[in-house]
Amino acid sequence: MSETLKSRKILNDPVYGFITIPSELIFTIIDHPYFQRLRRIKQLGLTDFVYPGALHTRFHHAIGAMHLMSITLDNLRNKGNEISDEEYEAALIAILLHDIGHGPFSHALEFSLLKSIHHESLSLLVIDELNQQLHGQLDLALRIFKNQYERKFFHQLVSSQLDIDRLDYLQRDCFFTGVSEGTIGADRIIKMMAIKNDQLVVEEKGLYSIENFLSARRLMYWQVYLHKTTVSAEKMLINLIGRAKDLVQSGHYIKGTDEFMHFLGNDFTLEDFKNSKDLIQVFLELDDYDIWGGIKLWKKDTDYVLRNISSMFLKRNLYKINLNSEEFSKEELQELWSKTQSRLGVPDEDMKYFFSYGAISNNAYVAKERIHILTKKGEIIDVAQAADLPNIKAMSKIVKKHYACRAKNLTL
Repeated sequence: MSETLKSRKILNDPVYGFITIPSELIFTIIDHPYFQRLRRIKQLGLTDFVYPGALHTRFHHAIGAMHLMSITLDNLRNKGNEISDEEYEAALIAILLHDIGHGPFSHALEFSLLKSIHHESLSLLVIDELNQQLHGQLDLALRIFKNQYERKFFHQLVSSQLDIDRLDYLQRDCFFTGVSEGTIGADRIIKMMAIKNDQLVVEEKGLYSIENFLSARRLMYWQVYLHKTTVSAEKMLINLIGRAKDLVQSGHYIKGTDEFMHFLGNDFTLEDFKNSKDLIQVFLELDDYDIWGGIKLWKKDTDYVLRNISSMFLKRNLYKINLNSEEFSKEELQELWSKTQSRLGVPDEDMKYFFSYGAISNNAYVAKERIHILTKKGEIIDVAQAADLPNIKAMSKIVKKHYACRAKNLTL
């Protein structure tokens, strides 16, 4: 394949149709093992336990976001905004790589397999490493990603309340789950985007599309991202990884890939990643298959906790979950704990693997990070101020739900 033909490569995306890879550099990035790894990380983790179609990957999402970014930049150019070819390509690269630092099962294991390391921090380290391998060709993309480029609207397109990331994942997740309530008018939102005083704004006639976007996002959180069965499955997985780490770090031998065992046996910090390129390379070998491979091996482990939870996963015997708008009282939690322990017959020290409680929260619109509406008079106002419906103001309030989930039975 000649060099010029490579950059004309076309991908057929189920959401948008044919997507053309626009440059040699972008083709090189997509072809890189770091990016190809995203094919092996599902976008929605364990959500397919609820919505069987939710099998799309971070790879799908990244390509789709790049496509939407190109449409957005074309639209902004058509409105008279000067965007150089270098800026255009850099913005595409920044959104293409925004999730490159996600680990297996994305958010579910962000704070268990790794300790308090946000994927954004790892994405930055990975982009930096890619930039070195590509001899500085990602310098501008890095500046946009880090919000260090003087034209601030580029970063807002990559990361904000109305970024391209959200426009793609809402449409894509809606498509693959079949949850039609999450439908947003992304095309119209993009057409209504403009630049004013170097800020990303939405023309006033796009206001209802923004209201629909925020409402759809809120619904998708409750119906998909924070669905109680997904929450239960994620807590099971977190408890399983917690048990595996406890066992490995206390000297118990369990089976798993070398990379997986490396992270089970250590509690790495962000500083460790910053100080070791080798650690980043090991991390970039990890994907969902390491975890599923471990689960399949552990169903026969000598440790009864590891064995039971792994078997539950493979049979979809998920923890029973209670969801309340009010916080559970100590007495309620104690009663649930005692009933569960009595039924399972496990010692106190192991109950933490079979019983979890906490809170989940949903805020569709964070008032501190505003979506700006450009009025017909040329004024810039917050969407909550511009909207004639009270639901935008209501959506800026954080809604919490409290959960308690526990194993139904032990079988092995």
